[in-house]
Amino acid sequence: MSTSGFRGRPAASGRAAAADRSARADRSRTFPPLPPRSGARGLFAESWWGSAWLDALETTALDSARLARGRTYARDGHVDTINVTPGRIIATVRGSRPRPYSAEIRLRTLSDQEWETLLGAIAADPGRLAALLAKKLPSALAEGDVRLLPGPGDLVPRCSCPDHGRPCKHAAALCFQVARLLDADPFVLLLMRGRGERELLDELSRRNATHTARESRTGSPGPEAPATGGPAAAAPPAPPAPRGVPARDALADRLRPPLPPPLPLPDHPGRPPALPDADGLPFDPAALEFLAADAAARAHACVSTAGTPAAGTPVPGGERAPLRGPFPELPPWDDAIRLAATAHPTAGLTAATRALFRDLAAASGRTATDVARSVAAWRQGGPEGLALLDTTWNPPAGDFDRARSALIAADLPALRPRHNHLTDPERGIQLRFGHDHRWYPYESEPDAEDWWPTGPADPDPVGALTTLLAR
Repeated sequence: MSTSGFRGRPAASGRAAAADRSARADRSRTFPPLPPRSGARGLFAESWWGSAWLDALETTALDSARLARGRTYARDGHVDTINVTPGRIIATVRGSRPRPYSAEIRLRTLSDQEWETLLGAIAADPGRLAALLAKKLPSALAEGDVRLLPGPGDLVPRCSCPDHGRPCKHAAALCFQVARLLDADPFVLLLMRGRGERELLDELSRRNATHTARESRTGSPGPEAPATGGPAAAAPPAPPAPRGVPARDALADRLRPPLPPPLPLPDHPGRPPALPDADGLPFDPAALEFLAADAAARAHACVSTAGTPAAGTPVPGGERAPLRGPFPELPPWDDAIRLAATAHPTAGLTAATRALFRDLAAASGRTATDVARSVAAWRQGGPEGLALLDTTWNPPAGDFDRARSALIAADLPALRPRHNHLTDPERGIQLRFGHDHRWYPYESEPDAEDWWPTGPADPDPVGALTTLLAR
């Protein structure tokens, strides 16, 4: 394909590509796993629009028992990272199997005409925009000419699990967690309907500027207004342009105010800027964005710990010890697994994540299954969880020996010890004892010896095994 048609406007095409990537980034938001709601037995949603979202789920559901199990899954933190794009919400949900399921909710996006009507309704009433900026959804806007909230049958659930319920408990759990996202930010609902927050605010700003300019022109005579009171007189000479004053001279005698205090640390690290796509770049833009997101998360963690008493502690001589980050040095394989486990928004069931796992497998001489298993181990216990995946050790007498007695006293299955493992191969369950004195649950198909990390680590072997048996 000839590129001569593009040589005359490289800057314009680059700006267009950057704008396109920025718009695409604005139409995709990723939310980290929401914390469990301990003891939350009442209303799951706190806002009226979050409750309306759940009303649509309940009117769609064909089985109230599945809804109850989905609510329990959501309350107990089984829903992992949630990704929201126009018309689609997707997340991985940990169920009773070692590998999580991919749950999805689909919702119709608004047409261009519906968006025109909706934006006009917001621009016509500044109070509506002020409410949105305050993270509240005005009922007059949500229930106006364009219906924002879903109604009966509008939510279309899907899941990779074998349960054909509508919805299954995994998709229901995702819906309950989305209600919590809506409580915190109604712009999530607008994104589901097709437009991102930055995109909407830019469009509303443009409409406001156009409206202000129109009022200004209407309130003053135009440049071609006819003269009155006789023939046109000669225009007076224009006054000379004022001479400018260098800013350095104008501000030389002014007192400089003190610098403002540092900005407060945000609750979450920011998203990296969108990079333009182009042929012949010496790097992969998607990979660079991936690494930038990880760098932002690590920088956020370093700043979060910089103010702790142990950071920069004075040493003899009046100097301060160098600040050390919260992240240890890792071998390349461990760091690659850390990246895949913590920086990537999904758990291995999307095309992008499968491609990432394949690339890691090819670069390391392993299989994609090895990568997925290692990612699960890192999510279970970080570096120690990954180390326990492939290595065994012989614990000294103490906690490991007392664990079997504790399991028997709790009327739990007696597991056979070997190295730092306690195993029941017939049931396909196993506990691995770590150097951090925590127990890491594993699960396999019975007698298959295909062990997968399952659930969080627990310092109590009874608690770890009880949780494992309840899955």
